[in-house]
Amino acid sequence: MNVTIFPKKLKGNVNIPPSKSLSHRAIIAACLAEGESILSNVMFSKDILATISGMEALGARVSIVGNTLRIQGSKVLRKESEIHANESGSTLRFLIPIALVNPEPICFYGKNNLVNRPLDSYFTLFEAYNISYHHPKEAYLPLSIKGGLQPGSYEVKGNISSQFITGLLFALPLLDGNSKIIVTTPLESKGYVDLTLDILKKFGIQITHKNYEEFYILGNQSYKPYSYKIEGDYSQTAFFLTAGAMGAELKLLGMSSCSYQGDKKILKDMEAFGAKPIFTDMELYCRATKTNGATIDFSQSPDLGPALTVLASVSEGESHFINAGRLRIKECDRITCMKDELTKLGAQIEETEDTMYIRGVSMLRGGIVDSHNDHRVAMALAMATLKMTEPLTILNAECVSKSYPEFWEIFESIGGNIKYE
Repeated sequence: MNVTIFPKKLKGNVNIPPSKSLSHRAIIAACLAEGESILSNVMFSKDILATISGMEALGARVSIVGNTLRIQGSKVLRKESEIHANESGSTLRFLIPIALVNPEPICFYGKNNLVNRPLDSYFTLFEAYNISYHHPKEAYLPLSIKGGLQPGSYEVKGNISSQFITGLLFALPLLDGNSKIIVTTPLESKGYVDLTLDILKKFGIQITHKNYEEFYILGNQSYKPYSYKIEGDYSQTAFFLTAGAMGAELKLLGMSSCSYQGDKKILKDMEAFGAKPIFTDMELYCRATKTNGATIDFSQSPDLGPALTVLASVSEGESHFINAGRLRIKECDRITCMKDELTKLGAQIEETEDTMYIRGVSMLRGGIVDSHNDHRVAMALAMATLKMTEPLTILNAECVSKSYPEFWEIFESIGGNIKYE
């Protein structure tokens, strides 16, 4: 599906969708807890459905009632020998260690760019613990694994993806013995690890750490049932906050000012651009008369990259994005793809391996751009139309279903003028 957007001011209220990061984690913890847990305010994007399916394959029973999940958890930890992660990196990287609590063979499948997203951090651990694995030479999936996790010491690099650490944090408490995770390089995306630790605590799992350099995990722990409402997603809020900074009049509902989400950093990033995010109760606004260039560090919040690239492209002066290398190993290479697509529209962007240099322009022109099958690229480009006078066509726009299936409907509800093709 392609969409053509005819530029128009956006105005209205937006109920921000529930946090995908929290949803993944709460679903996994609930599925590992013997007894019933109830999770409310869940959005069933493709990624979340992949995690539900994966946990059902491990023995949990999940019922969907509206936007609520009723979960009967299980310690079975294996009902099927295959798990299909679809395009979800979180599903894949979180569930691999959990599945290996059972040493029987299992195979993980995925599609599109997920088959190319690195898993080497796990392969290093597999080799250290004599866990056999096989995958095609040209891709990481399908991945066949035989062997089980054992209590012990696990060394993991902190600058690749915190998802590997989260996967181990979920699995190691279930082993028959104590374990330790040693983070061998500075930990990026600490906020995501904090989310994991918070969810684990809510579901009865105790883990301590020393400055995020070493994590200490007692074995023989049990997950406890827990009922939980998923809060609004700061990574999705980013698109609407940048829209506000570009002139939209939006009220964002359902957000928590006390959130542990690492992507809450978007509030400070907006201030760096000269915008003013304002909280009142559970409502969030963003206003700006003009925005200026800024230096933004993406080491802790790579998912904010596409939205902030659009804002930087129309902000006065120069912006410098640093520590952005992990944007290259998402659904697409988000550094190059955002540069290429926005350049078509008149933006001025240069890139190095892990940085972006952006010289702002006052307006962008319309045209035809490709989402590269990346949900965040598509949503960011949609908001760029606030700084256009000509229509913009976005190819492969259905990719938003990966995280935000209702995005185009919401975009229209706040005044967006869309033609579907």
